[in-house]
Amino acid sequence: MSLAARLTRSILPRLSTRGISFNLSDQQKEIEETTRKFTQEVVIPAAPHHDETGEYPWEVLRGAWDLGLMNTTIPEEYGGLGLSLLEACIVQEEIGYGCTGIATALGGNSLAESPVILAGSHELKKKYLGRMTEELLVAAYGVTEPSAGSDVGATRTKSRKVGDDYVINGGKMWITNCGHANWFFVFTRSDPDPKCPANKAFTAFVVDADSPGVTVGRKEWNMGQRASDTRGVTFEDVVVPAENVVGEPGGGFKVAMRCFDKTRPTVGAMSLGLARRALDEATKYSMERKTMGKPIFMHQAVSFLLADMAMRYELAKLGVWRSCADYDEGRRNTYYASIGKLYGGLAANKNASDAVQVFGGNGYNKEYPVEKLMRDAKIFQIYEGTDQIQKLIIGREHMSKFL
Repeated sequence: MSLAARLTRSILPRLSTRGISFNLSDQQKEIEETTRKFTQEVVIPAAPHHDETGEYPWEVLRGAWDLGLMNTTIPEEYGGLGLSLLEACIVQEEIGYGCTGIATALGGNSLAESPVILAGSHELKKKYLGRMTEELLVAAYGVTEPSAGSDVGATRTKSRKVGDDYVINGGKMWITNCGHANWFFVFTRSDPDPKCPANKAFTAFVVDADSPGVTVGRKEWNMGQRASDTRGVTFEDVVVPAENVVGEPGGGFKVAMRCFDKTRPTVGAMSLGLARRALDEATKYSMERKTMGKPIFMHQAVSFLLADMAMRYELAKLGVWRSCADYDEGRRNTYYASIGKLYGGLAANKNASDAVQVFGGNGYNKEYPVEKLMRDAKIFQIYEGTDQIQKLIIGREHMSKFL
């Protein structure tokens, strides 16, 4: 038998059994079903009240914490479930279906925890991750500043070594969970030399929220996602022990950048939830509303809107899931994380807008659910890296294959 024939006999049977599978495992199906049930029974009924009042959704977070739907990626060693990124995204999509403001409040913990998980010492993980699994607490990720959003390198919050401690001065803005946080992840400039390269100029810390010198600002009243608590916070001569450094001194920029590969897919997943909710609401309405003697979905103009909405959701989901698959299998996922985040935000915004269009005048009214979806969607094109930043990353990653 020839070599080609032997290879054909040995390889083809194996190839035929391999392939890309989008089937969830039994555990993942259970996670999805549990979260979907919680969303239907708790999140959706609570969402209008928190959108109207801006009250922090403690009662919803309590239910989510009790079910294990918060702090999902904390390793088992520190009391968590140690879920994969895909499983965390399954949770975030389902909660986002009910209310992305509540999903942002819930997901804010994972955002703050991610740098500690990725780069924190064992002692730091035990102290700050462990407490998150012992009682209902929230944490906050403090990177953005009034003059440093997309340009993280423009951070002005400073830290300096004083004896065995560090002293932090500065302020952060647009910080999720800020008013209720037990602790903050804080990104600072530790080398005052403007010529110092970014990979040596910044140091990150965990800062207890009750530290002297920490002052939390007023709750910001935003266009959408009003259940999420967003504020500014200032640090005035805040003393932080050296053991609270996340990663290495001077290595904060690398820590922050590594986190995006994990956190951007979860933001993309939340936008998937909103995009699917918009599609479902529009579909249901199009079957109930009649014009010219028939349900409006039977009019080609409306059916085309629904078709576009369905395509956007499915395509965005492919990007998010691909980024999760790469991350969970230990591959660098920067390219797909940005694609999933960018296209997820696009799908959420366009689907919400098209849902309002399907509803017509009713869609513009607060008595119907889609006007909230439209307000909530916009932030997905801004936070965790604007659309324009994602395009810069995608372009850079694409060209790196050829240069």
